Amino acid sequence: MPKILIVYYSHTGNTEKMAKAIAEGARKVQEVEVELKRYETPWSLVNFDAVLIGAPTYHHNMTSNTKNFLEQVAFHKVNLKDKIGAAFGSYGWSGEAPRLVLEVMENKFEMAVLKPPLLIKYTPDEKGLEECRKLGKNVAEQILKSSQVIP
Repeated sequence: MPKILIVYYSHTGNTEKMAKAIAEGARKVQEVEVELKRYETPWSLVNFDAVLIGAPTYHHNMTSNTKNFLEQVAFHKVNLKDKIGAAFGSYGWSGEAPRLVLEVMENKFEMAVLKPPLLIKYTPDEKGLEECRKLGKNVAEQILKSSQVIP
């Protein structure tokens, strides 16, 4: 069964709300397993077909938690090549973190990333949460489609 990991950091709870809505959308697609976590070990990422990283923006950058996680994935040489990747996060005034995460996923880890990253200013409203659900469903449909063997 294809698997999606949604891993995130959230200080104010806004990125967490986004992560939960993304998971909700992904779970609407049957035959796809979804795991939602605040922390995951870098080397376990190889067990997933898609990895979505939630990264809020603080002071025009990603948090140290997110940066350290990405550095550990690189340090352990975790092979994520061609896996689906996406980034999302809340922000107050600038929104750089999800863009930076997506850049690392695409250029360092050679993942097949979904662009642009999903950004929501401040607390996600119902419209924003629906965008999150759409992202989750889109990723789930893509990995389900790519896992089907064509005779």
